[in-house]
Amino acid sequence: MAPAVALAADAPTLSAANTGFMLICSALVMLMTPGLAFFYGGMVRVKSTLNMLMMSFISLGIVTVLWVLYGFSMAFGTDSGSLIGWNSDWVGLSGIGLTDLWDGTTIPLFVFLVFQMMFAVLTPALISGALADRVKFTAWALFVALWVTVVYFPVAHWVWGSGGWAFELGVIDFAGGTAVHINAGAAALGVILVIGKRIGFKKDPMRPHSLPLVMLGAALLWFGWFGFNSGSWLGNDDGVGALMFVNTQVATGAAVLGWLTYEKIRHGAFTTLGAASGAVAGLVAITPAGGAVSPLGAIAVGLIAGVLCAMAVGLKYRFGYDDSLDVVGVHLVGGIIGSLLVGFFATGKGQSDVAGLFYGGGLDQFWKQCAGVFGVLAYSLAVSALLALLLDRTMGMRVPEDDEVAGIDQAEHAETAYDFSGTGGGSRTAAAPAPAAPAESKKVDA
Repeated sequence: MAPAVALAADAPTLSAANTGFMLICSALVMLMTPGLAFFYGGMVRVKSTLNMLMMSFISLGIVTVLWVLYGFSMAFGTDSGSLIGWNSDWVGLSGIGLTDLWDGTTIPLFVFLVFQMMFAVLTPALISGALADRVKFTAWALFVALWVTVVYFPVAHWVWGSGGWAFELGVIDFAGGTAVHINAGAAALGVILVIGKRIGFKKDPMRPHSLPLVMLGAALLWFGWFGFNSGSWLGNDDGVGALMFVNTQVATGAAVLGWLTYEKIRHGAFTTLGAASGAVAGLVAITPAGGAVSPLGAIAVGLIAGVLCAMAVGLKYRFGYDDSLDVVGVHLVGGIIGSLLVGFFATGKGQSDVAGLFYGGGLDQFWKQCAGVFGVLAYSLAVSALLALLLDRTMGMRVPEDDEVAGIDQAEHAETAYDFSGTGGGSRTAAAPAPAAPAESKKVDA
């Protein structure tokens, strides 16, 4: 987008309502990163819980600082070659006045940049779910810093920055189907192809240790996603943000039903993990499409995403890649589905007059969506794999085998998620003697 403009007599005036709305949306998006940490933290085994929480939480520190120093300038500064932006006045957020508005809006530039900062924070955190149980925390932190610099900031410019090639082509991505979810999902696939599988993959049980924690994380994500999606219209004056809010809820509910139906038919049960995963799949899929489709279209997007993402999570067993927490199956596949379905379900009555195939628009928009989807996918996959290979050959990406088996929490953080040392004590003055232990006992999966 073009540089900000100062308030003047012939310029838009600052809207207190829109500014307040966007600040609330920014806070909601920030909440999504801790929500993701809980979602992922509950899905891993006990011995990896804290590491999973920290892999998300550290992004709040690293990416926030880099966004201030140069990230915002790279993503939204003046275009260079349709590939990258730059504005020296924005380095360190210098040269920005309190009354400067983001171009074409009624919100301050500071509000726009902090809203987009939260997107930048969340995106690398999404990748972490694919790498559970086996990555050094220092290597992960350095990967995050490098990845946002050479992948996320440029891709954000392509998709949302004025002059970016996808933006100029007319690719519709309301809130991040390509820049966030396909970007993170492709990166996850690239990294796991380099670092390999967990010890015991497809042999040992690796069940979630706390499904209530998973459901709490999914609920926080669902709640925060209303800010993520509705706020991406940068105001609340014409009803498009309200449409996006409705479509976010509708598609997510439909995706839960789609995932659970598939799960019941395929596996014979409705699981809480399936419900939580279906909700995230629906949220991912509606993210690029929600400003362009009707609520009925949102139902279709959600149902399709729920079923196809449920099918996709099993691909890791067929093809042998260890996507620990299904980042590829949910975020990459869900992002592709939502982005491509814009070419079929766009009504021409939402964020723009662009209509999809089912509304008389032909396949023109579908081909544009394909260009955006596969351009981002290819770039993120290749560069992320190269970054992982560089780090693996220099400092090593994986923890030692003994640490992985014993538990990455203790090895990397010198802590454990749950302390049971003070539990089990009774108040009786004389306790009955404990029964003798059997010769063999079952091991509890850690």
